[in-house]
Amino acid sequence: MISFVLNGNPVELTVDGDMPLLWALRDQLLLTGTKFGCGVAQCGACTVHVNGQSRRSCVTPVSTLEGATVTTIEGLAATHGKPGELHPVQKAWIEAQAPQCGYCQSGQIMQAAALLSESPDPTDEEITASMAGNLCRCMAYIRIRKAIKLAAQAGKELAQ
Repeated sequence: MISFVLNGNPVELTVDGDMPLLWALRDQLLLTGTKFGCGVAQCGACTVHVNGQSRRSCVTPVSTLEGATVTTIEGLAATHGKPGELHPVQKAWIEAQAPQCGYCQSGQIMQAAALLSESPDPTDEEITASMAGNLCRCMAYIRIRKAIKLAAQAGKELAQ
């Protein structure tokens, strides 16, 4: 049995420890917001947060999560402490109309939220470096960058 906190709630899973977190989330816990893209940690569609850091769930064995805190796209809004409100990155995504098909967007949002938690006012270079591993087949990169900058600006305004 593997015990961890998922989106603020304790979870106990009785699965093979080698099972990738992605499949535990989708098949065992029925949280389908985290997407399967490549299965080899190259596209970023499966990005979640483990102990506040972005992690590719397709290659993260559940056995490595004992005692960890995991946040998925379904739980991201709750992490900013304002019940009933979207996370600032989610709000910015809507304002910038970032998604086209939307398939990669949960991973993009999770990666952007991790970036902004580490660097609240990232430079263009920091955005490029952080988001480089998250691929978008629709090529919505300009709108994704705009959304990240909007979220960063909103964070600055809240801090004042």
